[in-house]
Amino acid sequence: MSGKKQNILIGITGSIAAYKICELIRALKKKDVSVKVILTKAGEQFVTPLTISTLTENRVYKDLFVDDAGAHRDMPLLEHINLSDWADVCVIAPASANTIAKIAHGIADNLLTSTVLALPKEVPLIICPAMNVNMWENKMVRKNMSVVQEIADIVGPKKGRLACGVEGMGAMADVEDIFEVIVKKLRSFNGK
Repeated sequence: MSGKKQNILIGITGSIAAYKICELIRALKKKDVSVKVILTKAGEQFVTPLTISTLTENRVYKDLFVDDAGAHRDMPLLEHINLSDWADVCVIAPASANTIAKIAHGIADNLLTSTVLALPKEVPLIICPAMNVNMWENKMVRKNMSVVQEIADIVGPKKGRLACGVEGMGAMADVEDIFEVIVKKLRSFNGK
């Protein structure tokens, strides 16, 4: 990677796989990468803001509109724009069926989806789906994935034992695989 510090923006959505992102953050930080995280309300049910802010050494971004704008003067009311401009690569891991559907249809009703819509066209978007096998195989999800893969690199899912106890496709890709794709995107982004 280049001499300039790299900026990775990670979106964490509602999936039990969210806990694995702590290892991804640690791996990125070992490479001296700056990491910021947008944590959706559903994602917050699986990992805490304190854990994420401790690992990233940055505050966690959760809300599209900050109630007390004075407390966050670095990005008042324009967090989605500032975060999208800051990112060299944007990764959504785990990406829930809900978030994938919103991205596929251009719905920007939270900080994460608004930020994705505001990403400059040259910033790579990586989406790492994670969900129940029946959700993954659902025709609506398949249709949404066909739209999303036109604008993003898709990493996973993989077959494995899911949180619901069944074996099937829908487990989030291994952290090592996600990390490898991020590093490749950083290299190609900086080579332009």
